[in-house]
Amino acid sequence: MTTDRPFLGVMLMLAFCVLAPIGDSIAKLLGGAVAVAVLVAFRFGIQAMLLLPLVIIGGQGLRLPQGTLGWTILRTLLHIAGIAMMFTALRYLPLADAIAIAFVMPFIMLLLGHFVMGEEVGWHRLWACVIGFIGTLLVIQPNFIEVGYPALYPLGVAVIFALFMMVTRKIARAMDPIKLQAISGIQASIVLGVGLVLFPELQGDLGFSLSAETWILIGAMGVLGTFAHLFMTWSLRFAPASTLAPMQYLEIPFGTIIGWLIFSELPNGLAAIGICITIAAGLYIILREQRLSRQPPIAPEGV
Repeated sequence: MTTDRPFLGVMLMLAFCVLAPIGDSIAKLLGGAVAVAVLVAFRFGIQAMLLLPLVIIGGQGLRLPQGTLGWTILRTLLHIAGIAMMFTALRYLPLADAIAIAFVMPFIMLLLGHFVMGEEVGWHRLWACVIGFIGTLLVIQPNFIEVGYPALYPLGVAVIFALFMMVTRKIARAMDPIKLQAISGIQASIVLGVGLVLFPELQGDLGFSLSAETWILIGAMGVLGTFAHLFMTWSLRFAPASTLAPMQYLEIPFGTIIGWLIFSELPNGLAAIGICITIAAGLYIILREQRLSRQPPIAPEGV
């Protein structure tokens, strides 16, 4: 059993919050030169190449536990769709705005848990969801005026990744996370490779027309994306989720700083207010969950 080491867990989550937006910023830089389908294919291909040796060295093998094949494939397809939609959104939106809109995901998960899974969710958290959605709309509104419907892509990312997390939750206990990510990388590489062969128009300018610098950036994007999610997974081995969950919102200010340094982008006044509201509502839900988890069961009215 792994001993809790909260400081190490916090540092690993902090690394995720830095690496994830850097990887997204590279995808944004590559958006004008490389087709989205190609970027996503390399993202998963690099993930498979990095993690497969770890699975082999660990002696786990690639055999899936009984009853998980269908769920694993569904999880992979959702992962492909979510990353592809995020990479597309980054072609149109500032980095910080796209990340902030996608952070409506915790609210969607809470609502899905309540209305689909029948989980108990009180009025405090439902109102926090409503306020969080209002904050998200404030971020979307100026972007929608400027670029139109692509401003809604991060909202689609949030819905897809909420479903992705629910599927992951269903199979996570049956499989080591590194093995799960390696298998996901292999499955996605096969699906995307076949898709690029059957539909060559998705390849864009793939080939010798890409510069050496572009290939280096593609490699860096894949490595950063893979290790960012590994750091997040490993952080949960050393610190409780209740400790780490609030830290995930640091991805938004880090994304803002990176977007300013690389693209000279800053959220406008309305979007900045919306980002603050979204963060506040999300942190309220997390802190409320922590408080309730430390209390004995009480009447539903107090939830």
